[in-house]
Amino acid sequence: MSKQNRIPLYEALIDHRRKSSISFHVPGHKSGAISHQQSENIFEDILRIDVTELTGLDDLHSPEGVIREAQELLAALYQVKNSFFLVNGSTVGNLAMILSVCEKDDVILVQRNCHKSVLNAIKLAKAHPIFLEPDYNQEWKTATGVSKEIVESAISLYPEAKAIVLTYPNYYGMVYDLKSVIHLAHLHNIPVLVDEAHGPHFILGEPFPASAIQLGADMVVHSAHKTLPAMTMGSYLHINSNRINTNKVKDYLQVLQSSSPSYVIMASLDLARHYLARYQQSDIEYLNNEITLFKKELNKIQSIKVLEYPDSYGDTLKVTIQSRSKLSGFELQKRLEEIGIYTELADPYNVLLILPLLKQNQDFLLFEACSRIREILVDIPYHFKEEEVLTSSGNISELAIPYDKWSCYEQEIKDISTAAGFICAETIIPYPPGIPLLLTGELITEEKVSQLEHLKNTGARFQGGSCLDKNQINIFSKADSRKIRNLKQ
Repeated sequence: MSKQNRIPLYEALIDHRRKSSISFHVPGHKSGAISHQQSENIFEDILRIDVTELTGLDDLHSPEGVIREAQELLAALYQVKNSFFLVNGSTVGNLAMILSVCEKDDVILVQRNCHKSVLNAIKLAKAHPIFLEPDYNQEWKTATGVSKEIVESAISLYPEAKAIVLTYPNYYGMVYDLKSVIHLAHLHNIPVLVDEAHGPHFILGEPFPASAIQLGADMVVHSAHKTLPAMTMGSYLHINSNRINTNKVKDYLQVLQSSSPSYVIMASLDLARHYLARYQQSDIEYLNNEITLFKKELNKIQSIKVLEYPDSYGDTLKVTIQSRSKLSGFELQKRLEEIGIYTELADPYNVLLILPLLKQNQDFLLFEACSRIREILVDIPYHFKEEEVLTSSGNISELAIPYDKWSCYEQEIKDISTAAGFICAETIIPYPPGIPLLLTGELITEEKVSQLEHLKNTGARFQGGSCLDKNQINIFSKADSRKIRNLKQ
């Protein structure tokens, strides 16, 4: 562990800054010498280490020095074959991960409540996605993870599958029996790719769930910036088995990542790895105690409830509060923002808070937040009516119209209320969390219509859905037979 005390890339940048060198290279701010007058106080220090591939600072796309050492330290910490810095977020990790294992028309099994970047990767690969509907938790009113049984059925139906892509944990920190799913896939020599964006800290062990890496996943993506002290867009990609062609992954990362990667983001990734490597048992005990007291104080507020994970097993950095009043989750979030408390996301029922990975004696305004929340909600009366959400789970499906046929169909606009039974011609994504509700080419069901209307009525924000403000949706109508014939030729 002594090697983990090094922060090679960050140290190299600090050494470079001390040289007081004269910049005749990009970027144009010349190590902070040229900047907007109003930005000087905020950006001055950070711009001094916002450099390029200078002598001694290595090259992300062909690392031989400090970046290579930093990535090797990362791989050693996570105990994997290879680890890579990502400066374009976990999105680029999901793209590289999927493109490296499948090609045109290859079957790939996909957990349906995945991030949009997973679906974009499959579209770019022109692969054939088979969607696995996750289980649904009625108390939390959210989809969780896929069961071993649905994966078993999918492999039986599609034994030629080139990979399975899973999300673990879900956005709310809920986990499932990933170990059994990985074991089952490996029995059929199917690589398991895991978007573990929200779990880079899981390697710390209890009380956190086991990491997908520890459970045997072949490739794993981590959003370091989500729960570790890294800058936005800073992420990791890990290769954890010989089922993965490392050279192919490297090639795709060179294609997909910027040729001018941010040294500031990379330095923050180096620092985040160092922070995690030096986390001690005493830090875990301190963090647990702070979280326990925080949740206890929140539970004293009658108009909200702190949700507990099934079997008390989930990410303790995630605290989900459910409205026990007439306020929807979106309205509750808005009330919190009015008092300066900004949360990660809301849904029709819940508000999600992501807590910091505190170390011993680090202070964070948890109890100040409790005081503000209590004050803003003290006059909101308890009024909770249990609502049963009708949702399917355990289904296996595919696109009704595959990617390469979309251009063969005309489109028309339909009222959302009458859209069930038609094929969706646009992708509609509640954001956050960035999990598509409807996909282009997917059959619109009564259930999806109901969910979309409920989200709209309770105040959700969306990406996509050009006519949602008019309660309309784009659908595919009749096909152009000439285009289909040309496609087949």
